[in-house]
Amino acid sequence: MKTPTAAPSYHPRVNDSGNPVVIKHPSTPTPPTSWFDPAAVAVFVPGGPVPAELNGIPVAPWTDHPRTAAEWAQVEGQNPDLDEPPLTLTAGKHASAGVAVIENDGRIWLVAPTNRFGSYDQTLPKGTADHGVSLQSTAIREAWEEAGLQVAITGHLMDVERSTSVARYYTARRVAGSPADMGWEAQAVVLCPRERLLEFLTSPYDQGLAAALMAQPAARED
Repeated sequence: MKTPTAAPSYHPRVNDSGNPVVIKHPSTPTPPTSWFDPAAVAVFVPGGPVPAELNGIPVAPWTDHPRTAAEWAQVEGQNPDLDEPPLTLTAGKHASAGVAVIENDGRIWLVAPTNRFGSYDQTLPKGTADHGVSLQSTAIREAWEEAGLQVAITGHLMDVERSTSVARYYTARRVAGSPADMGWEAQAVVLCPRERLLEFLTSPYDQGLAAALMAQPAARED
C-alpha cells in the first residue's frame, strides 16, 4: 500500500513573475503565548494568526503602502535628520540597504528566506537600492516586502560588505503592518530576543550585525 503523498504547501503570494511558490519545508508558528513574552522567540507564517496589537501598536495590514519606485522614494518613515556617512562602494558591487526593526519589548524582527534561499535560516530584511530611491526608503521597502511591516528609521547601525553588494543597515521601529503579510521571499517572520541573535543570525555576513545589536542598550524604541 502506497503512503499518501502530502499536498505541496504554497506561499499565499506569487513571485515577481506571477508564479506560485512552493514551500518545501514550511515553518511552524509558535503559540500565541510567545507573542507577548519578551524572552520568547515568536514565529509567524504567511497568512497565519497574529495578535490584534503588540506592545501597544496595532498589528494590521499596511494597505496604502507605495506601489511604484516614485512612491517608495517619498515613503513616510525616512529620517531626514539622521547623521549618516556616505556609502562607500567596492568596485563591482552595488548598493543595498537593510533594517533591524526593534520591537518595543526589545526583540528584533528577522525573516526566514523561503526554502533557505542564499543558505540563510534567518536574516534581516535587505534588498538592492533602485535608482532614484534612497537607502532609507529601500530599507523601509524591504521591511514591508519581506516582513509585512511598516517601519520608521531610527538610526544608522553599520555598513556590511557582502558577496555582491555593500549594504547599509539601519535600526527602525515598527509603526504598523502585519508579519502575516510577508512577501513570497520569506516563509516565516521571527521575533527574536536580542540576547539570542547570534543563534539566529548565523551567516558570517550577519554576525557583526548581531553583535552590534546585542551591544546596544536594551532601551525601548519609542
